[in-house]
Amino acid sequence: MATSTPPLLISCFMLHFVIALSTGKYHIAPQPKHVPKRQSHNKAFLNGIDSCWRIKPNWASNRQALADCAIGFGKDAIGGKYGAIYHVLDPSDDPANPKPGTLRYGAIQTEPLWIIFDRDMVIRLENDLIINSYKTIDGRGAKVDISNGPCITMQGVSHVIIHGISIHDCKPAKDGPVRSTPDHVFHRQGSDGDAISIFSSSNIWIDHCFLARATDGLIDVIHSSTAITISNNYFTQHDKVMLLGHNDEYTADQIMKVTIVFNQFASGLTERMPRVRFGYAHVVNNKYDQWKMYAIGGSANPSILSEGNFFVAPNDPNAKQITKREVKENWMSWHWRSSKDLFLNGAYFVPSGFGSCAPNYSSTQSFTASPAYMVPTLTLNAGPINCVVGIAC
Repeated sequence: MATSTPPLLISCFMLHFVIALSTGKYHIAPQPKHVPKRQSHNKAFLNGIDSCWRIKPNWASNRQALADCAIGFGKDAIGGKYGAIYHVLDPSDDPANPKPGTLRYGAIQTEPLWIIFDRDMVIRLENDLIINSYKTIDGRGAKVDISNGPCITMQGVSHVIIHGISIHDCKPAKDGPVRSTPDHVFHRQGSDGDAISIFSSSNIWIDHCFLARATDGLIDVIHSSTAITISNNYFTQHDKVMLLGHNDEYTADQIMKVTIVFNQFASGLTERMPRVRFGYAHVVNNKYDQWKMYAIGGSANPSILSEGNFFVAPNDPNAKQITKREVKENWMSWHWRSSKDLFLNGAYFVPSGFGSCAPNYSSTQSFTASPAYMVPTLTLNAGPINCVVGIAC
């Protein structure tokens, strides 16, 4: 008969691990260039998103149930929940005239679609992939890489879910014709080389992806985008990781609300985990492993709640501070708060502001942050998971 570890024993083990880490008994091993997929089926080890779907062996025959599992500001993102299943059969790409069976052909359709992959594939895009509204890109059951070319853009859309794929080594797009719908081709004037760019879009959920080594940012959320959850992702080997807010003059980003939860910010990251302008960011239950400059920063008076995170500072004595304000003065009133975070190896958070900094979630968006000492367990399976049909993930 299968047995599970009692929650109390798990908690005691994690507390021992935290104490040992803080005293130097353990070291943080270098991470591989491409993180391998890992599995843990024990429900006691699953976070609030994963416990919604990973314990179910029928996930492959009921894929759209994933759309009910988000938490936080992106909770209402339904993607292609009410659409047909679209099968990607062909890794080739033609930006202006995509063929049926390719990823781009499914992504630009106007009707809701749940996009899956019939086999492992590496997709080298010839220009940015423009994703239309009500789409899910679901990599479960296959190893899917989008790499070594332009990557993913959402512009003026809503209800998009991206789950379980690797996006890395992204390059700037060149000028050229790109089809954005079956009936519309436009001349795209290049791009900066982000892994995922979210522009003027809402109800977006990015979950269980691997992101590394883009020319510009790994995730940019700009131009009045809001209602977004970024969860269970594995970030590594990059400089400017995540930008929330276009620039210090673009006040329309005040509507922005983003939840960043259960992610691993792993080795080789420098800054912007995230960097916020205007708007609100709830940064909760993430694992931070030795940033090079800082972890959480911003300008233009954003509100940031850091809650239940697991921060391991770098050994550099000049980079212990988690926070960075990109201004020299007039920041003391900004709402930046730390609540129940765990600070190791000299990490520290500089708070500011007075009054409430709560996320004010709706009843459906709301969730309870887990204790920070549990975060290494809750983020253990960040990144794509090796799901096998007929077996719980």
